Amino acid sequence: MWLLPIGFVVLITAVAGAKGLRSTGVVQLFIQQYPGTSAAAIGETAALPMWAGAQHFLNLFLMIFIIRSGVQILTDHPRLYWTRHSTPGRDWFRIQKPVPADPLWTAKNDSISLPGQVGLPGLRHSIGLARWWHLGTNVLWLLNGIVFYVLLFATGQWRHLVPTSWDVFPNAMSVLIQYLSLDWPPDGHWVAYNGLQLLAYFVTVFVAAPAALITGLGMSPALSTRFRRISKVFSIQTARSLHFLVLIWFLVFIVLHVSMVVTTGVLRNVNHMYASRDDNSWLGLMIFGVSMVVVTVGWVAATPVTLRHPRIVQRAGFALIGPVQRLFEHLDAKPGEYTEADISPYFWHNGRYPDSDEYRALLDGNFVDYRLRVNGLVDNPQDFDLEQLRALPAQEQITQHFCIQGWSGVARWGGVSMQTIMDQVHPRPEAKWVVFYSLGDGPDGGIYYDTHPIDQMGYHLTMLAYDMNGAPVSFGHGAPLRLRNETQLGFKQVKWVKGVEFVADYAEVGGGFGGYNEDHEFFGYRQSL
Repeated sequence: MWLLPIGFVVLITAVAGAKGLRSTGVVQLFIQQYPGTSAAAIGETAALPMWAGAQHFLNLFLMIFIIRSGVQILTDHPRLYWTRHSTPGRDWFRIQKPVPADPLWTAKNDSISLPGQVGLPGLRHSIGLARWWHLGTNVLWLLNGIVFYVLLFATGQWRHLVPTSWDVFPNAMSVLIQYLSLDWPPDGHWVAYNGLQLLAYFVTVFVAAPAALITGLGMSPALSTRFRRISKVFSIQTARSLHFLVLIWFLVFIVLHVSMVVTTGVLRNVNHMYASRDDNSWLGLMIFGVSMVVVTVGWVAATPVTLRHPRIVQRAGFALIGPVQRLFEHLDAKPGEYTEADISPYFWHNGRYPDSDEYRALLDGNFVDYRLRVNGLVDNPQDFDLEQLRALPAQEQITQHFCIQGWSGVARWGGVSMQTIMDQVHPRPEAKWVVFYSLGDGPDGGIYYDTHPIDQMGYHLTMLAYDMNGAPVSFGHGAPLRLRNETQLGFKQVKWVKGVEFVADYAEVGGGFGGYNEDHEFFGYRQSL
């Protein structure tokens, strides 16, 4: 919030400075030589076509949902970092207070609320629905962008947005001085944009938009673990920070763009954009008014529709992003990517801590009486205590954890592989899914659980971990036993594991959607992006 008064002071100072410069002879000669619009651009570009106006509206309409849902996702972990280690106090930007001294402060505790008509859907920790909106709408936005690029170059309209002469830079500087001095240059963008407009549109269309796509893909755990050399430099947290900066660019551009449209002749400007004509008639404003009604209805209706019909939003989002998502999913994470030097200094706790009498008794007794029940569609159901689990062949791995909220961390895990467990219990051929049950409840009550395909239980890095960073797994991180399936996001890594059940289908388990968060918070079963 401090940026607002600081920005106002900077703006007033810049206006005063520009007025002073404008009065000097050198600057007056500079403006005379570079009035603002490159001579090379004048006459090269035809008037704005109708398709450009239609694309302008579609872009505006889709960006509303993209920005609102993106902000909602950000507030679920309202901190940004430049390294893969999401360490409180080393965040370069945050919209939350510092992490309190409470050692059991969780990532869910750290999320913040947004007003219902700002975020989408506007509820605290509603990232499941926000992701369906964000990822699904982004698919439509990208398709709209591809059509725009094709038409732009097929019709020659690219000359309207791409500088073709180096004098665009001195012309842009001249225009900036003229704008800040409040003595504005002549408006001729029906023929050609001035230097400052040209650079702003070029950066927005050909730099910021592709950067939004690239940094968005950079936040994919599947891509991060697949392209390891790139992710060592361009980590998920770096991508998240850059994605946020791209958002800031778009927000600043939108504010300035709308301000200039209104203050430099709104009738003529909306005619350019919406009616493809260069006059002061009311046609463009009428079309603009209708488009704003559509935008307003979409904005206002998005949150209540989402809250009343969350499964419809989920299904629509998956229909849009699902086919693309499958292209990026990896099958098996490989060991050896990280070393001891990569272990994070801080690893967030998350979830609702178990508080049942059963768990308290186990914790007080140092888990001597703990038993892991493995049953279901197996030939040899067994109960394992911790000593028996530790007596089985041990496995260690250093891997990165990816939370759906946006934070990440690297840790060393020690435990027993799920392949070893399966070798003990012998799953039957009809067993297709494995359900992990927790000693803890979910936020809305009821036992926390999650299901995984049995194929993933044989992966190199799928294990039940009883050690973390060389010590027994702590209470906050899932003692005495937690799942590690490194092809899945964090909410599927069940902590405080009580039992493992092999089933033919998860439709009869819990709410039937594959896990507690899938049942209650509308997380997708497959959300690797």
